[in-house]
Amino acid sequence: MPDRDDLADPPGGTPPGGTSADGSGMSGYDLIGEDAVAAVDPPLPEPVRQRVVVLAANALGALSADELPVPLRRVANFAPHRRARLGGPLIALHLDSDPLFRQRVGARAQESAGALGAAIAEGTVPAAADPVEVAALAYLCRPAGWADLVTSATEAVRVDAENTAVADRIQTAEQRAARAEHERAVARVEADKLRDELARLREEAAALREEVRTLGRGLRESQAKEKRATELLAVEKGRAQRAAADNEAELRRLRIRLADAEDLASGARHAAKEARAVDEARLWLLLETIGQAAVGLKRELAIEPATLLPGDHVASTHAERPGGAATAGARALDADDPARLDQLLALPKVHLIVDGYNVTKNGYGELSLEQQRSRLITGIGGIAAQTGAEVTVVFDGAEKLVAAPTPPRGVRVLFSRKGETADELIRRLVRAEPAGRPVVVISTDREVAEGVRRHGAYPLSSDTLLRRLARA
Repeated sequence: MPDRDDLADPPGGTPPGGTSADGSGMSGYDLIGEDAVAAVDPPLPEPVRQRVVVLAANALGALSADELPVPLRRVANFAPHRRARLGGPLIALHLDSDPLFRQRVGARAQESAGALGAAIAEGTVPAAADPVEVAALAYLCRPAGWADLVTSATEAVRVDAENTAVADRIQTAEQRAARAEHERAVARVEADKLRDELARLREEAAALREEVRTLGRGLRESQAKEKRATELLAVEKGRAQRAAADNEAELRRLRIRLADAEDLASGARHAAKEARAVDEARLWLLLETIGQAAVGLKRELAIEPATLLPGDHVASTHAERPGGAATAGARALDADDPARLDQLLALPKVHLIVDGYNVTKNGYGELSLEQQRSRLITGIGGIAAQTGAEVTVVFDGAEKLVAAPTPPRGVRVLFSRKGETADELIRRLVRAEPAGRPVVVISTDREVAEGVRRHGAYPLSSDTLLRRLARA
């Protein structure tokens, strides 16, 4: 089914600005819409114009293609309800400009109207006929006096419109009146509610006033009680102040007595302290004398570890061995003999302190410092595991350390702090040990050996430890 856009260029029609097929000189593009309506003479009321278009649209289907103007041929192909809506302006234009087309449409409309169409064609109009229908048929059929029929129909339409408007105004007024009546009834109900609410509020106000009066009486009674309590409090405060003054005087007397007692106790403590100081001085002098005597005796004797036992001496001088040959005396140990180190490490709770770089530079100085440390610590770990002795290896920490190996169990690795040498750290370790504990120091440095010997340690050379490690 063609739509409204198909009207833009009807096949075989007239292009914009051309002449229509019926020779009227008008194109479907010249007058459309309001301009087309305004061209009709006499002017039709809007209801009449719409009815004319509807009647013409219905009649298009009954006309052949030759009876239709070229622009309306495509409109005739529309559905009846779409002809008036989409082609209405074009239909009105051709009805006004094409008398032959209007006559054909009027004949079809008169036939469709039946008795009313015949009456209008004769010039008589039934009294009960619709003025809009009468005016539309008169416009299409054009009987004698059709303009008067259109005018009277227009007047009737106007009167009907005015009556409808008046009826609408009356209905609106009635609706407003009903609404006003309803609102007045609602207002009356609201007024009744407000009066009830006002009565209730008045009752509540009366109850509140009574409650206020009761509270006022209670407040006055409370104020009177507070006044009496204040007076009693003032009396009690006076009594308390007098009692406090008496207590303060008694406290001052007790403080004086306490000060006297403290003076006596202080004198007694001072006398006891002086007596105890004398006793402690005597005891300290006695212990110092004994300690210095033991130190002096140890320094004078300077006994080295025994290499020949008393039994060996008796066996070599006063006895013979089975077999006739005399038994040789006990073998003397060299200063760097590892057996001597084993004897010292066999002592209970012995502490072995090693001057690290002093040993490594004598034993394997061709290695880097890191390799020297690693080799020494690994070897000493075996000695610590065999003997169970406490082992401490001390290195100079003056140079920047590249890496420090993880010490084995039982071996303590120390580096001297900045501004201190390994020798000073070794002396500090020896001085920290209690008197009587065996301490062995491995170092070839003479100053280190002499220093630790003065503090009761056993100095051994680095070769002793190196030979012991080589044997292991």
